Order: sequence, then C-alpha cells, then structure tokens
Amino acid sequence: AADLGISQEEIASTLDTMLGSRRVGTFVKDGEEYDVVLQAERDARKSATDATNLFLRPTARAGLAAPALVPLSSVLTLSERAEASNLNRFNRLRALTISARLAPGATLGPALDAVEAAAKRVLPAQARFDYKGDSREFKQSGGAVFFTFALALLVVYLVLAGQFESFLHPAVIMLTVPLALAGAMFGLWLLGSSLNLYSQIGMVMLVGLAAKNGILIVEFANQLRDAGASVLDATIEAAVVRMRPILMTSVATVAGALPLVFAHGAGAQSRYTIGVVIVFGVSVSTLLALFVVPTLYARVAGWTRSPGARAKEIAAAEQPLLES
Repeated sequence: AADLGISQEEIASTLDTMLGSRRVGTFVKDGEEYDVVLQAERDARKSATDATNLFLRPTARAGLAAPALVPLSSVLTLSERAEASNLNRFNRLRALTISARLAPGATLGPALDAVEAAAKRVLPAQARFDYKGDSREFKQSGGAVFFTFALALLVVYLVLAGQFESFLHPAVIMLTVPLALAGAMFGLWLLGSSLNLYSQIGMVMLVGLAAKNGILIVEFANQLRDAGASVLDATIEAAVVRMRPILMTSVATVAGALPLVFAHGAGAQSRYTIGVVIVFGVSVSTLLALFVVPTLYARVAGWTRSPGARAKEIAAAEQPLLES
C-alpha cells in the first residue's frame, strides 16, 4: 500500500464509508434539513468479498501523472475466524457468566460453597470468580446481617444496663435470646426451611421479642426487693405474678405471626421463613424463660443491689437534714 501511495487511513475510511456509512453533509428541502449519507448499494455490500471490489485513488507524486484507481484487493487480504459477538466484563475484567438453578430441596448457601470448591479446583490460579443476582445479594447481606445482629445485642444490653443500673441483670435478661435462637433453628429444621436472609432478619427481631419476657420478671423482682423482700422471695413471686402477662404477650405475638406461616401467593416464601422463626423462637423462649430466668436471677441477684437501694440510702441521709 505504501509503494502505491495509499495510506492505512484511506483503506479504513473507504471500508467504513462504503460498507458502513458516513454522514458527509446536509441539504434543505421544504424547510426541513436532511442528512446526506454516503454508502455503497445494498447489493455491493452483502458479502465479505464485496470489499475487494472497491477502488482506491493513490496520492499523486511530484512530476508524475495521477495514478489510476487501484483495486482494494491488491492491498487487502481477507481471512475469517470465529469471535464472540460481545465481550462481557465484570468488575473491569473479562468475564464469563454461568447461570444455574437450584435442585429441588437444595439451598443457596451450600450450593455456593460447592461452586467455590469446584472453581478453585478447576480454574487456573490467575482466574477470579464473583457473583451476580441473588447469589451476590446472599454473600453481601450475610455478613451485614450478622453485624446487625451483634449490634442489636449490644444496643439492647447497654439500654438495659442503664435502665437496671447493673451489668448482671441485663445479662440475665439477654439469656432469653439464645433460647429464642435455639427455638428458631429447631423450627427451621423441623419444617425443612433454610437459614437465609429472611430467617436472619427474623432472628434480629427475636432479640427484642425474647428479651421482653426477661424484662418483665427482672423488673418486678427488683421492685419487690426495693419493697424489702428477699432475693428468693422476690424471684418466686415475680415468676408467679408475671407468668400470665408473659404468656398473654407471647400468645399474641405467635398468633400475629401465624398468618405469615400460612400465607400464599407472591413473596409468601420469604414471609413464611420469618413467620417460622418468630413462632418457634417466641414459643420456645417463653416456655424456657419462665424457668431459666428466675433460676439465674436467684443465683446472681445476691451479688447486686436493687436499683432503689441507692435511692433509699440518699433518702436516709437526707432525713436528719430535713428534720433539723
């Protein structure tokens, strides 16, 4: 091409114009402006061999006559090879997407673990893999839910510590949370459900739903201790008196979650998982909390003072000053 005075830019421009199209100007007709598009006739651009039928005009050289047209076939060689119709990228890297559906009875977590094990075994060391769609949401939300759960436990514990002016009493109350989680896990296993994003959200809800039972018992026991009752007597009476409110609130919570378990239609599967967690978690924590919380409170309450003890000391110290 260089010997004939033809540049690569001229070759590319000719192919682009004739086989593709190029806007070379405009014209006005009846007040409307139209584009002038240069392109070869349809019959002249049907196959790859049509490119060799085009002609180029070489650049004139000093002292020589203008050269004749040069066929493009004299400077062009055609070859065919297979290529992908598009080059997909993910996270700025060339990527190949593999899609699959879960087998009946399979869950997403173990399936992703199996995929990761197969990828590490089969792919070369320089290859990387990542997730899209539901799998990516599952991976990203899993760690976030665990962090949220831990943060919820910490916030509830600190609030209770400020309310009861003790670090042991909130620990007794928070013991109901593991009982609720055990009930939720049992319910998921019994009904064949899985530990997914929705069940994790339900477990975060159980932090507050389960802690209320311990709060009712411990708060009333502290009030009895402020009134002068011993630790054992206050524990027994609090467990007996607060049993009916605990059962009433728990039954109301379970009854409110039952429609989630028996719901049908779009999105019913996600609501079903949350309902199972709440029903079994609240039920198990309620039954066990009526025995575990009073027992543990009777063990550790002797090491603490009731919240009203300091107020009594201050009132006793102020009494002589008021009388004088």
